[in-house]
Amino acid sequence: MRIVHFLVIGMLVFAAAYVYRIKMESTFRTERVLRLHAEVRQQREAIAALRSEWAKLDAPMRLQGLAERHLKLKPIDARQYDSLKNLPERPPSFANPGDPDPIAAMIETIDPDIITGSLPAPEAPR
Repeated sequence: MRIVHFLVIGMLVFAAAYVYRIKMESTFRTERVLRLHAEVRQQREAIAALRSEWAKLDAPMRLQGLAERHLKLKPIDARQYDSLKNLPERPPSFANPGDPDPIAAMIETIDPDIITGSLPAPEAPR
């Protein structure tokens, strides 16, 4: 009978220790989740601050002032454009539309079995 009492008391102590361990793990994990939430909140605040700073730096009026101060640009005038009739002539074409492809002809003289795609494939003998 005494052995049964010792076994029951031992099981109760073991169960109490197991429950205490589970409670400590859950407390630890809750604290970790709270720390992670705080870190996420800090990161979001930092992102918001960086976005507001970017918006301030990217303001068109600020960029216009910097461009005027540091770049030697002149405003575009409508008289700077020329009419299409004053464009130079188109350069001459070196290949006529009916002539065979000269590069493909050179490749074919090197290796007649290569098909380049620009020349029709030779027909197979029947």
